[in-house]
Amino acid sequence: MSQQLIDRSPDLKQLRDLGYEIQIKGGYLLIHHIPYVNQAQEIKYGVLVSDLNLRNTTTTAPPSSHVAYFIGEHPCNKDGSKITAIQHASNTQRLQDDLVINHSFSNKPQNGYPDYYCKMSRYAEIISAPAKSIDSSVTEKTFKVIVDENEDAVFRYLDTNSSRANINHISAKFKGQKIAIIGLGGTGAYILDFVAKTPVKEIHLFDGDEFLLHNAFRSPGAASSDDLNQRKPKTQYYEEIYSRMHLNIFSHNTYIGVDNIDVLQGMSYVFIAIDKDSVKKSIIQYLLKLNIPFIDVGLGVNLVDDCLIGSVRVTTGTPDKNDHLFDRISCGDDINNEYASNIQIADLNALNAIMAVVKWKKLSGFYQDLRQEHNSSYSINVSQLANDDCTV
Repeated sequence: MSQQLIDRSPDLKQLRDLGYEIQIKGGYLLIHHIPYVNQAQEIKYGVLVSDLNLRNTTTTAPPSSHVAYFIGEHPCNKDGSKITAIQHASNTQRLQDDLVINHSFSNKPQNGYPDYYCKMSRYAEIISAPAKSIDSSVTEKTFKVIVDENEDAVFRYLDTNSSRANINHISAKFKGQKIAIIGLGGTGAYILDFVAKTPVKEIHLFDGDEFLLHNAFRSPGAASSDDLNQRKPKTQYYEEIYSRMHLNIFSHNTYIGVDNIDVLQGMSYVFIAIDKDSVKKSIIQYLLKLNIPFIDVGLGVNLVDDCLIGSVRVTTGTPDKNDHLFDRISCGDDINNEYASNIQIADLNALNAIMAVVKWKKLSGFYQDLRQEHNSSYSINVSQLANDDCTV
């Protein structure tokens, strides 16, 4: 993927063809072996770094920022004084797990940089000039090829959204996770939509239904008539869509029951998005036995006085907190269960999914969690969000 981006982006290809030691790491462009002078007037070599702005999956767009980063000591003039013309900030910052920079530089042309060749070659020229004045044999153009180490990639293209915000190291908290989504109705489908945009290792989809006409009106995206006429299993339909982005989505065209519940072994987190409450009890008990944290969602909407009212619920179970579960989750297909109504609206399905995914991200350490609530409910007609069963 990285080599394809270099081959098809004229600015990156120019850098490589001229001998710059370039590498794509996450959403960042690195140039290794940049010679510079340190305060002791010694020649050293550092790494120049820039975030990447992409036009599409295979070509760059003009840089979104004139700022560049540097790994190494602060570059100096040949007398050991800092190069103040580009001085911006000097503080160690983790851009992602395996990428830590020491300085940021600012050198802004009047009209900005038109491409990454102009940006990176200009910074390399400024930084390396004092070293070359001391020793004319030093060069940043090594013609060395950096091997693409992106073996653990889970996306078909680079996540430049995280790199633009400098939160790659936080997003990395999802790496290695295996996620199960049980039920791909409206809420489950939206959960998939959000989870598929994170670097989890695997996403497993469980549902035995077909994707039918009514599903199209409460699910993310827009299904075509051809999609509906094919009557594909839901898991296959969604796998085909989200595999365009995430590499490791697995379709299981089956319902979860006592006969096959062991397929949940080894999961990191499980989302339960089914309205068959009697099945939930077996699933919940199994997950508790294996110490697998899970999030159960519930949506109940009713027609009253020519308006819709109802509630959206998210209940979390973990090895450390689970004594509240059966007070919050009905497990007997009770016809009076307020969350058992079959009225579903896309925006409420999405809200239910958002609440569930935000809670999962809190459990994963992505978001701060000061209350550690294990049950949340939103009441539509009074616009009230209640957090209960908190551990703090």
